[in-house]
Amino acid sequence: MELTATTATINSLLFPTTPRSRNQINTSFKRSNLSDLYPACSSFLSPQIILSSNPRNPHQNPVFLTHCSTKPTISDDKDNIIEDQDSIISSDSNLNIQNSQKPNSNQEKSPSNTSVSRGLVLDLGLESSWDSFQIGSPVVKRFLSDEEERWYMWYHGRSGGNLDTPSIGLAVSSNGIHWERGKGAVQSGSDVGLVLKSSTDWWAFDTNGVMPGESMVMSSSKIRASNAVYWLYYTGFSNEKIEFLDNPLEFSLENPENGGKTFGKICRSLPGLAMSQDGRHWARIEGEHHNGALFDLGSEGEWDSMFIASPRVVFHSSGDLRMYYHSFDSEKGHFGIGMARSRDGMRWVKLGKIMGGGQVGNFDECGVMNPCVVKNKKDGGYLMVYEGVGVDGKRSIGLARSSDGLKDWRRVGGEPILEHAEGCWDDGGVGSPYLVHMEGEEDEWRLYYKGIGRIGHTGIGMAVSDGKDVKNFRRWTGFHL
Repeated sequence: MELTATTATINSLLFPTTPRSRNQINTSFKRSNLSDLYPACSSFLSPQIILSSNPRNPHQNPVFLTHCSTKPTISDDKDNIIEDQDSIISSDSNLNIQNSQKPNSNQEKSPSNTSVSRGLVLDLGLESSWDSFQIGSPVVKRFLSDEEERWYMWYHGRSGGNLDTPSIGLAVSSNGIHWERGKGAVQSGSDVGLVLKSSTDWWAFDTNGVMPGESMVMSSSKIRASNAVYWLYYTGFSNEKIEFLDNPLEFSLENPENGGKTFGKICRSLPGLAMSQDGRHWARIEGEHHNGALFDLGSEGEWDSMFIASPRVVFHSSGDLRMYYHSFDSEKGHFGIGMARSRDGMRWVKLGKIMGGGQVGNFDECGVMNPCVVKNKKDGGYLMVYEGVGVDGKRSIGLARSSDGLKDWRRVGGEPILEHAEGCWDDGGVGSPYLVHMEGEEDEWRLYYKGIGRIGHTGIGMAVSDGKDVKNFRRWTGFHL
């Protein structure tokens, strides 16, 4: 399959509140269980999406997705929108997308002291909300049109109940600073809140929680669609526990994505894929693995044989999509980042580990995880922000560069670009970074991240670069007039 760039522009992608067209998009994708898309999705997808709950015969029923009511013109400049007979892929967040609906809002619990809350842009939800106990893993996209600026943030959250597992929610904003969120599950195409929960299929890889990895605007002739849809790469957790019989780290391990102290045990995780036409109602797409994941763990003795987490996908060139993820290398005793490549975004070939633990005494001596890779339009190279793990378990955010995005990754300096702030809401550590390029006169970068306090309170923060210098970030404190 060969992918080629287009030159037109996306003028609009309207998500209507009126009933959608009943024209069908037929796909040969295998997995179609939609048990966690909530009652509202029955009117959104049924009967266009036909369910298949038999893992032994996943091809029995195909998946159908409805058309958006307004057909967009899909394009952008060169490497941002890619199309051919098989695919149209957009990995850039600066797409022209209009959305006239005003979402419901839910005021979160925010500290009143501005110095304590410096950089905090999304706190825990209100009591009894789906995200009142824990939040993190921000995936942030900026959409521009002639009329407005709109931001979407997918993130994970938990309510803290006995049977609660991590779920994925959506918040929206007009400036990337002040976010509107929902208290419960989404009910319409203009709502915000909980959008994807754990699978209820006993055979699935994601029965114990889901967390977002990357969101991309794509379309594919494989599903016979002329309209762009969202593709969500995510981490799915199973109920299988991994025991560290010989823990080489001198602190209690935290589950790489699932949060909370595990004292020697973490949940097995694998990468998954889901599709949506509004970013709110998602259909799982079954991968090549028998449990629905995109691909499997490494064999015994390989560096990623324990789990695979935080899949981040980047378009490189025609027919070349790259996924960056992390695992724990038990032989080396550190977290590491690896990559896989694909021609269509669904079938992947792993290339191996590209980064491991840092030098002795560095902030990432015990490993690197939660990578976010961005293609730099200025020089064609790549930037990676990642979460570094210190020997004391402290989490900080580091920076690496590569000319080709493959194995030529070099750390930038020996210090983190963002670390915990004493006396601040995130004085326990920072991680799960997500980088957004604010193209324009300032040409600055925004760094969204998960912060955690000493007592375990979590939130999502934002820091801004010193102009185009990605080596220096400061926590956001307000707009400069």
